[in-house]
Amino acid sequence: MTAATDSSLFPQVPDSADAVLDGLDPEQREVATALHGPVCVLAGAGTGKTRAITHRIAYGVRAGILTPASVLAVTFTARAAGEMRGRLRQLGAGGVQARTFHSAALRQLQFFWPKAVGGEVPRLLERKIQVVAEAAARCRIRLDRNELRDVTAEIEWSKVTQTVPADYPAAVAKAGREAPRDPAEVGQIYGTYEELKRERGRIDFEDVLLLTVGVLQDRHDIAEQVRSQYQHFVVDEYQDVSPLQQRLLELWLGDRDNLCVVGDASQTIYSFTGATPDHLLNFRTRHPQATVVKLVRDYRSSPQVVHLANGLLSQAKGRAAEHRLELVSQREAGPEPVYTEYADEPAEAEGTARRIRDLIASRVPASEIAVLFRVNAQSEVYEQALADAGVPYQLRGAERFFERPEVREAGVKLRGAARFGGNDALLDDALDLPSEVRAVLSDMGWTSRPPAGSGAVRDRWESLAALVRLAEDFARARPAATLADLVAELDERANAQHAPTVEGVTLASLHAAKGLEWDAVFLVGLTEGMMPITYARTDEQVEEERRLLYVGVTRARLHLGLSWSLARSPGGRASRRPSRFLTGLRPGSGTVPGRRTPGAVSGGVERGEGTAAVARRPRHRSPARCRVCNRTLTDAGEMKLMRCEDCPSELDEALYERLCAWRTEQAARSRQPAYCVFTDKTLMAIAEAVPGTEAELAVISGVGRRKFDRYGSDVLAICAGEELVGASEEASGGPAENSSEK
Repeated sequence: MTAATDSSLFPQVPDSADAVLDGLDPEQREVATALHGPVCVLAGAGTGKTRAITHRIAYGVRAGILTPASVLAVTFTARAAGEMRGRLRQLGAGGVQARTFHSAALRQLQFFWPKAVGGEVPRLLERKIQVVAEAAARCRIRLDRNELRDVTAEIEWSKVTQTVPADYPAAVAKAGREAPRDPAEVGQIYGTYEELKRERGRIDFEDVLLLTVGVLQDRHDIAEQVRSQYQHFVVDEYQDVSPLQQRLLELWLGDRDNLCVVGDASQTIYSFTGATPDHLLNFRTRHPQATVVKLVRDYRSSPQVVHLANGLLSQAKGRAAEHRLELVSQREAGPEPVYTEYADEPAEAEGTARRIRDLIASRVPASEIAVLFRVNAQSEVYEQALADAGVPYQLRGAERFFERPEVREAGVKLRGAARFGGNDALLDDALDLPSEVRAVLSDMGWTSRPPAGSGAVRDRWESLAALVRLAEDFARARPAATLADLVAELDERANAQHAPTVEGVTLASLHAAKGLEWDAVFLVGLTEGMMPITYARTDEQVEEERRLLYVGVTRARLHLGLSWSLARSPGGRASRRPSRFLTGLRPGSGTVPGRRTPGAVSGGVERGEGTAAVARRPRHRSPARCRVCNRTLTDAGEMKLMRCEDCPSELDEALYERLCAWRTEQAARSRQPAYCVFTDKTLMAIAEAVPGTEAELAVISGVGRRKFDRYGSDVLAICAGEELVGASEEASGGPAENSSEK
């Protein structure tokens, strides 16, 4: 079996339709040959999803089942669409349209506008943020530059979630978002922004989708014309679809079902932009006849990296976690992930730089190494450490630290204060260098406490806070240093980092790393408050942070480093704690508290059927395997526990004691032996799994339907730590149940 990921050098064009299928693994081949009806591909990281769907399209075209002009493949970035078009050409399927949602919609809007509305389609705004600024001014609301960026982002979110200005305050409250200003003010600015666009005959990027949806909804003749051209649809990264994009897709489809979607709910990391995995997770509900193919063969990462990725998600909660894919590495064994604890941030950066230098010395190309962090403000210390170590680097998805607007502005203010500080009232009460810097930066909006929420305001604060910390560290190292000395130090650092870095180590945020991969990845700054980030307060937000770390882990092919520091600066108080997500994974961290999710989804194919047929189909039981070591289980007691007798237990002993006491009471009430309520093994299985829902309890071996109906509510209440008010009605009466467990 050949690897499932295409090399950078495209192979020769296959000479036949069957040749297109060569080299595909069994599940990828199922995707490629499932050309009729709805198809849902659940594709884990590194499993060759792009290969599968491009070969699907190419096989259909080469076999004469699909005509190139009738296929529309949509994805989320121009880079991904371009890559898809290139692969299709190399497979002999040129002429297939592969576009982003916006590109496809704009093309249709430009073509049909004269017929639907008349005249030419309105011009796109060149600078949306400028019109938002004018709208704020018309509302007599003053926004600084960062608030302006965040309000613009809120308007974009509102439009992709189909929220009108009047509904914005209620929508933001329901979504649990942190609005950059009072929601009523943001709603007012949003409404005025829309008025300004109408006055000037302009549309923005989101209007392209909204207007296309409007034309297709109102003009059935145009909708039918689009549907007559495009009869087969493929959607990549389906977990990132917004409600507006889903509506457009539904209008393209009409009453047909020739749709193939590809996604992974465990890689949903853009919910703040309106993306939701619900459309992916509900696909089988909307399309009962769908064929579902699960790709779990990971061709990217070593077994050691894959094991860590699976472990990271094994403790996840929520709907996405219930549909997580258990990856199986197809590569040879590699080195174990390295967990490193450092005393402080500079030591962490220097240690990471040393390890990178060693990898480069061992002939790992610098371009195949990445340092990934949660927020862009973390980059500065790694930029400096790599520069000091003579390692070239390049920043992806962000400006260099010293090129960020707020950092450059701060440099100008600090330079002015160094020259004319004696006449600056801001510095009158400053007693030392750090307090001078704080005073200067407070004039730019820096405060000792970070702002609530995320976005540009938070990013700006993080950058300024990094300068404050740098001043504190500089003063600690050189107690006699002046503001002028600090400015000179900043200039030297900036100059040292302006060297060209074409073949360098990649520095990137975890969000910017999505869709990329490297031989070696260093995940840094993995402390509570940064991973998960401080403003992730709800369970849903924390779970998205876990998925973000999962995306980071799965970027690594072979070498993976995970690190954290106990203090911010040398000599500082060691008050930080490693990320909760590493508990139970890193050596010496014990077992993970809380309940486990139900078993992960394995690879394979599910054929679509009618609901009645599904109900009649006999239930297929896979061989029971130990959830710790994956050995096949044959002993009945081990099968109840779903682990080998001698494998590590995650038993909640206090819960087990409560369950035993409850069982004794139930047995006395019903006048039957305790094992007739539940056996010891079943109680142990419950105390290990700690079920939180009826579904989680029902899948535990030994909990049959009758016992579930009789005791289920009590058991779930005990697992939740609740006090029982008397015994359940059914438990107090009725004939003794047979001792054999259902």
